[in-house]
Amino acid sequence: MDDKLDASEMREFERQWKAITRGAVDVLPEDEFREKLMVSIKENRPLRIKQGFDPTAPDIHLGHTVGIRKLGTFQELGHQIVLIVGDYTAMVGDPSGRSATRPRLSHEEIVTHAETYQAQFFKILDKSKTEVRFNGEWFKEMSFTDIMELAAKFTVARIIERDDFSKRFEKGVPISIHELFYPLMQGYDSVAIKADVEIGGTDQKFNLLVGRTIQEAYGVKPQAILTMPILVGLDGAEKMSKSLGNYVSIEEPPREIFGKVMSIPDDLIYTYYELTTDVSLDDLERIKKDLSRKDLNPMVIKKELGRKLVDMYHAEGSGQQAQDEFERVFSQKQLPDNIPELTGEDLVKLELNPQQIYLVHLITKSKMSKSNGEARKLIKAGAVTIDEQKITDPDYEFELNAEMVLKVGKRRFLRLKV
Repeated sequence: MDDKLDASEMREFERQWKAITRGAVDVLPEDEFREKLMVSIKENRPLRIKQGFDPTAPDIHLGHTVGIRKLGTFQELGHQIVLIVGDYTAMVGDPSGRSATRPRLSHEEIVTHAETYQAQFFKILDKSKTEVRFNGEWFKEMSFTDIMELAAKFTVARIIERDDFSKRFEKGVPISIHELFYPLMQGYDSVAIKADVEIGGTDQKFNLLVGRTIQEAYGVKPQAILTMPILVGLDGAEKMSKSLGNYVSIEEPPREIFGKVMSIPDDLIYTYYELTTDVSLDDLERIKKDLSRKDLNPMVIKKELGRKLVDMYHAEGSGQQAQDEFERVFSQKQLPDNIPELTGEDLVKLELNPQQIYLVHLITKSKMSKSNGEARKLIKAGAVTIDEQKITDPDYEFELNAEMVLKVGKRRFLRLKV
């Protein structure tokens, strides 16, 4: 195909290819992918770029944005983005990386989460140029005959070859029949929207390749695939996950985002710049050199990252304000600005007795934890203080007889007033 592109078209191909492959792990099959892109440029025809999301939680974190930002790159290059909201695949649950069957969600829960997801997607993508499809659009219309036909396109042997399933099978961990349908359903999504390219994390590689097989079985030209790295969470060890608590939500307040970014290990600073921001390749090279300098504290670069991420999801200048507050609170041991307050009357409205406040209930009802169980764990871990006095008794009760400050974790504060 190279000899069919003129000099200006070849320069455009090289520009796009460099942007598309930035940070990617797998580009498969590379020759096919290159051919698709060259034809797209030659014919001035946008590629259809697909990524699917199962809305299994109410919001998205930085790990999710790795793929979304890559979609944004394709969009800026003039290609057509197709977001698949998996309202039906989410009811099955992606088995990728799972050692047990996922809990099943109701369709109502999924639809509610999907609304929140879309609002957050368009903090990164141009809504007017994005095609959003729910896969229930085609799955709810399928007859049982259609489902049997889809199931006939793939063998059990190939499904069981999958690492997640083979490990569970060897250990005798149950595998539900409905889980085997997940990769077939994801593959059929690619048939329905005639995807040219599908993006996913490296843990999605099996599913993406199944998509090629399913497309061919239905007479659709198979997609190329692009996998992106899995973003490691704040603990520096595990995949970023809300269930593990090692995540940064893009919906969190500026001080939360900045504070959490300050906790990432130094060896992840460059990775976070590369995968979660839109800094230029030249800036990435500068950051890499700065991180190798012995005379420069990595914290300087980490604060730059924190400011950048806050400004990406909040008003311009929020990053510097969050940094100022972080330094005031953690370096100078001062209290942050705008601490939420509860008076004795507020406590009564929350069904709490100001003369006998049960700490666990206070933490939960003031939304400083998601549940009483989580509040108890935080207290036992020594992560809760009242007026800088650490409380470790999960059954602790106290009376509100003076102004006091409750602190939960590193960044959550509440002022209590009589």
